[in-house]
Amino acid sequence: MQSTIHPTAVIGSSAVLAEGVTVGPYTVIEDDVEIGAGTVIAPHVYIASGARIGSNCRIHAGAVLATAPQDLKFAGEKTYLYVGDRTVVRECVTLNRGTSASGKTVIGSDNLFMAYVHVGHDCVIGNHVVVANGVPFGGHCEVGDHVVIGGLTGIHQFVRIGRNSMVGGVSRATLDVPPFVMASGNESFRYEGLNFIGLKRRGFTPEKITLIKSAYRILFQSGLLLANALEKVKTELPQDAEIVEILNFFESGTHGRKFIRPFNS
Repeated sequence: MQSTIHPTAVIGSSAVLAEGVTVGPYTVIEDDVEIGAGTVIAPHVYIASGARIGSNCRIHAGAVLATAPQDLKFAGEKTYLYVGDRTVVRECVTLNRGTSASGKTVIGSDNLFMAYVHVGHDCVIGNHVVVANGVPFGGHCEVGDHVVIGGLTGIHQFVRIGRNSMVGGVSRATLDVPPFVMASGNESFRYEGLNFIGLKRRGFTPEKITLIKSAYRILFQSGLLLANALEKVKTELPQDAEIVEILNFFESGTHGRKFIRPFNS
């Protein structure tokens, strides 16, 4: 299938566009860009050097991809932005490439970034993630698969959000969110319980959900210090894959990790 490029589009001589790519009017694609087969790029899109975009993506009008990171330490080093297959980038989304810290910003496949989302440098975002309108990610954020983030929520730099979690809208996400839970809040960003609906949609059995709930009851409602609660989860609950994932999330990471807690803790 032949690519369709509008005559007003500006394409760098070393850009590589696979078969079936569509490029709309007044779009600019710089040198050293790779775009996968079947991707559709709307009018007035700007894709800077270092972008690696997968197949069958949809990039809407006004989006800006792979521009320099908003980091005062950035000194013009060669870095990249990777976007997986079938990801939808809506109007006026900005996705920065990485810095020398990791060399890249990585976004997985089958994601939806609604209008005015910003993904900062060196972020790693998984697959099947839905981010509503107006969400900014600071640098170095990590987001697992099947996460949903509500509109106008600010994600602080270095924050991690675990797999199958949901963050409510108009929140101030300054703390790590472990897997399988809901979190929200502005003045106090906190644990709101399990993401029951999301887990059921992902095919988690009632038994798995009960086990996960038991782990968080120990972690957040036992009154124990976190280190002691983690040890209790290890010794008293079956070490299924989900429990190991929860434990690994709490025990990993740097930057003085701080985690969400219930409102009354």
